Amino acid sequence: MELAQVRLLVNDFAACYRFYDEVLGLKPQSGAVDGPYEKFSPTVGSAGIALQDRSMMAGVLGELGDEAAGHRSLVVLRVDALNAYCEEITRRGARILHGPAPMTDRMRVAHLKDPEGNLVELQEWLLLRT
Repeated sequence: MELAQVRLLVNDFAACYRFYDEVLGLKPQSGAVDGPYEKFSPTVGSAGIALQDRSMMAGVLGELGDEAAGHRSLVVLRVDALNAYCEEITRRGARILHGPAPMTDRMRVAHLKDPEGNLVELQEWLLLRT
């Protein structure tokens, strides 16, 4: 397992984009100023931080109203065999909320919450970015 990123779920995507890009000086990966997703990298190191429109994640999880508004962050973990890992952690007490399912043509994901209600996304990368 590998920590892929910490993702912040935001309401004002454009304002947060400008903050991480212009104020903090992190490098945006794609230039998606209006979202709904962007990953930022520091000038040194490989770890990054990502922004995602909160309503997009609420839609993925099928959540509505105030329940979705409470999520502010998402820990993203990369795993090699998503189906097998989900089966393993379910046997150990995890409750999968969504997936495993395709997120894009490059990855499959599953979502769950920790005991405090924090969102965790498990990713299986099908194709690496070139």
